[in-house]
Amino acid sequence: MKLPSGWRLPWQPRDYGATSAIWSSRRIGALIVALLLVFLVSLGIYWSAEPGFIESDEPVITVPPGEVTVTALIDVIDVLLHKPGGYLSNDVLPPTIWLDNIPSWEFGVLVQVRDLSKALRESFSRSQSQSSEDRDLALAEPRFNVDHTSWAVPWPESEYADGQAFLAAYAARLGDGEGQDGEFFARADNLRYWLTTVETRLGSLSQRLSASVGQRRLDGLPSVAKNTPKQRERNIKTPWFEVDNVFYEARGTTWALLHFLRAVERDFADVLEKKNATTGLQQIIRELEMSQQAVKAPMIVNGQGFGLFANHSLVMASYISRANAALIDLRELLSRG
Repeated sequence: MKLPSGWRLPWQPRDYGATSAIWSSRRIGALIVALLLVFLVSLGIYWSAEPGFIESDEPVITVPPGEVTVTALIDVIDVLLHKPGGYLSNDVLPPTIWLDNIPSWEFGVLVQVRDLSKALRESFSRSQSQSSEDRDLALAEPRFNVDHTSWAVPWPESEYADGQAFLAAYAARLGDGEGQDGEFFARADNLRYWLTTVETRLGSLSQRLSASVGQRRLDGLPSVAKNTPKQRERNIKTPWFEVDNVFYEARGTTWALLHFLRAVERDFADVLEKKNATTGLQQIIRELEMSQQAVKAPMIVNGQGFGLFANHSLVMASYISRANAALIDLRELLSRG
């Protein structure tokens, strides 16, 4: 009697060769998948490390006004594009698609790059409102407003690199030498123009960070019929899965601001000294430096304000709020004659 294919009689020997080959190939496949996951996780951890401060080895020498500020902006953009992993906000493949902390950090840095490049184009490089804007800055500033999450044309990395190149061309034209037509006006009103934007950014971040534990806020709604405003109460709370995103956006913001304010301290040294505002700026820098302390917890903890566990967002909000308060005082000093 002929048995169907694959069947055997009890006294016939079992063929273990095919079964062993199947299990061996499965083990090899599982091992490859496990090694690939370990590699991707390790790569994600490496790419998630925040960049350190940009240290300059160049001696402190007299340079044309504005060169330190523009160089700081160029260096910050360089870190944004060329840190480990490169620019990650628009990546759609593993492991970047699983990461959100560094993309949030990148967005915080990018917002400050946009604000400073706008101030350079509209204020720092112009003697008055009716003067012509610098040709390189006019080309650089729009490049940084490309959607930071775009993974197709236009590519953010390419646009930001082009903007960086235009900034470098502007920096090369700064100075008093023959043929150097770049201008930078280190005046108090120009500095106040940019600091006003910084103030609104820090104020917004402080509120968003504080909302990690929930806040009850009153909104004043002016009434047309009466002089007394109507008030509406709202309960604002950051969703738990967005708390770390806001935290790292704040880290990126303060990281970039530290470099820009240190540069401003040099380029506007005469103005700050004249207005007795040097100490005020240095105090802002000290507060922002404290916000860059290393995070020693494996994750961003969102405990209650007076609860058992820490709340990293509230700690960050404290430093930013103090820096913002000092910033308001600095702008008041700069506005005085």
